[in-house]
Amino acid sequence: MKIGFVGLGYLGKTMAKHLISENVDLIVWNRTVEKGSDLGVKMAKSPSDLIKEVDAVFLNLFDSYAVESVMFGKNGFIKQNLKNKIIIDTTTNHFQKVEEFHKRITLEGAFYLEAPVLGSVVPASQGNLTVLVSGDKTAFEKVRIFIEKVGKTIFYLETIALATKMKLINNLLLGVFMASIAEATVFAESAGVQKETALNIFSAGAGNSMVLNAKREKLLKEDFLTHFSSALIYKDLHYLQDLARSLRRPLFTGSIAKEMFGLTFTENMETLDFSAVYTILKNL
Repeated sequence: MKIGFVGLGYLGKTMAKHLISENVDLIVWNRTVEKGSDLGVKMAKSPSDLIKEVDAVFLNLFDSYAVESVMFGKNGFIKQNLKNKIIIDTTTNHFQKVEEFHKRITLEGAFYLEAPVLGSVVPASQGNLTVLVSGDKTAFEKVRIFIEKVGKTIFYLETIALATKMKLINNLLLGVFMASIAEATVFAESAGVQKETALNIFSAGAGNSMVLNAKREKLLKEDFLTHFSSALIYKDLHYLQDLARSLRRPLFTGSIAKEMFGLTFTENMETLDFSAVYTILKNL
């Protein structure tokens, strides 16, 4: 089975590199060609050219607008015969757009699997992401061997849009944990406790979490090289607000966290790692 990969941002490129290390013969495409020049694999000239050469393709893009452009845009997948092609979309999408993508791709005789991932660059480099999958079960089983090279843990949630909704709900915890850890660290320093001591106390107490373990060194060194940007968590929490509205439920902590990450835009820090919200709060 020939495999393609579209989207070589921070996470996507790491995923693609890991697939290559697992001897998957990839063909890739990225809007900025330079991002794929060091991968040592064939680069397609457009999404249309790529889908023509592969049986299945991974997507990892910023948002649903980017996904829509790649699949249905001027030089998108739609320009080719898509019969029996399998699209594995690891993007964190809007839940309503995902329903549309399923319908439009099915009409083309192809299969769309929403497969958002939990985790960022470090677990991606090790093939240790968690993957949530919704879509046709037969198509899922056909490409499962490749999804397993990306994710150590896989949850198959067959119902359309359910994987995407669950990813957004998971990112409620991710965003709130990060915002709370950053705020608690700033408070501790303001009270006269050294940052490293405060983080050690959080790790031994109520703050102990995968988020703190992953971001501890970034907070200590204030090195906010991007693994997962503030712009992305802001987008995800915005999508979550839409989900809350559709469910006729309030969204309390998620909405507050979204606005905290929104402050990074005012300081031109939105492309940095989302742990940089620490700097925003420290400078208030």
